[in-house]
Amino acid sequence: MAQFSSNPIRSAVPFLLGLICCTPLAAVAQSLPPLPPVEPTLPTVNNSPNNSAINNSAVLANTVSRDYASSSYLLGPGDRIEVSVYSFPEYTGPMSVLPDGTIILPIVGKVMAAGKTTDQLTQDLTRVLNTILVDPAVSVSLNALRPVVINVAGEVYRPGPLQLQDATDVTGAAAYSPPYISEALVQAGGIRRTADIRQVVVIRELPNGNTVRTNVNLWDALWSATVPEEMLLRDGDLVFVPRLPEGEELVDNRLLATSSLAPDTVRVRVVGEVTRPGEVAVPPNSSLSSAVAIAGGPTDDARLKEVVFIRMDDTTGEVMQEVVDLRNLVDTYQIQDGDVVVVPKTTSGSVLDLAARLINPLNFLLNLFD
Repeated sequence: MAQFSSNPIRSAVPFLLGLICCTPLAAVAQSLPPLPPVEPTLPTVNNSPNNSAINNSAVLANTVSRDYASSSYLLGPGDRIEVSVYSFPEYTGPMSVLPDGTIILPIVGKVMAAGKTTDQLTQDLTRVLNTILVDPAVSVSLNALRPVVINVAGEVYRPGPLQLQDATDVTGAAAYSPPYISEALVQAGGIRRTADIRQVVVIRELPNGNTVRTNVNLWDALWSATVPEEMLLRDGDLVFVPRLPEGEELVDNRLLATSSLAPDTVRVRVVGEVTRPGEVAVPPNSSLSSAVAIAGGPTDDARLKEVVFIRMDDTTGEVMQEVVDLRNLVDTYQIQDGDVVVVPKTTSGSVLDLAARLINPLNFLLNLFD
């Protein structure tokens, strides 16, 4: 007579093993619950009109959150990193991000590093090495940052590409300080007097291919008692300084001329009865008398009572000229880039005629044959 076990669980084990062995693997796989979908790490781009930071027809771009654009440092070609895999020295050591944005690991080959933070790269390396190693403990840190190269366009004196910083070693005691917009404008020669620093635009391309545009108001930094937020720049950023709307001027041009955003000097032509006539470089907040002094001062034959001040309007193209009395070498005029100061001689006839001859000598020669 067959004997049965009194333990029902032990009796059911052979039956279950036999059932599993006789069941096809495809049926077993279909019976398993599906894996949850992997959520993307990049933010969703909002293309609604209300989400646009600036309406500027020069560049059309999608807009993402400013918090994402100002997140942790993103790796790129030229960065030097330190990869450490515990107990696996062949995967440990310094590496450089190659021009194609990758790093190279033994057996694994190329792994994309550009556009990722060190934490994101650590997760990617852990996932990749987990296929060939047993429980790899991976860490990634920065050794040196690549140079910060940006482009500055618009109302600055020297637009074009700028290298704001060389490769920066971050392993020492000195803390890394990313460059600000104001530093870029200063290295671009300073802003022109026609610049609208209330609407400075920073255009940045994100790793997902989208572009974020941020509007920065630098005018508040010149007179406000509080320190406004100024955007930190990244390698590859574009800084655009727009022009003031036609007929509009900033409230205080002298404040702008004396600020750190202004150029060190502007070019002014001082001609006539001065010691060193020609183009001179003067500080942007200088007066007419200061420009005359920088040109060596007036000669003994100078008629300071009728000095001619000539300026071309940037918006209309009209030439404006005015007679100024500089006998006391004191005036309230603020010099601007491109101004002309004519110091006539005491024996000259018409002061304005002399100015016209100096500015347009071709017309003077033609008048000789009339």
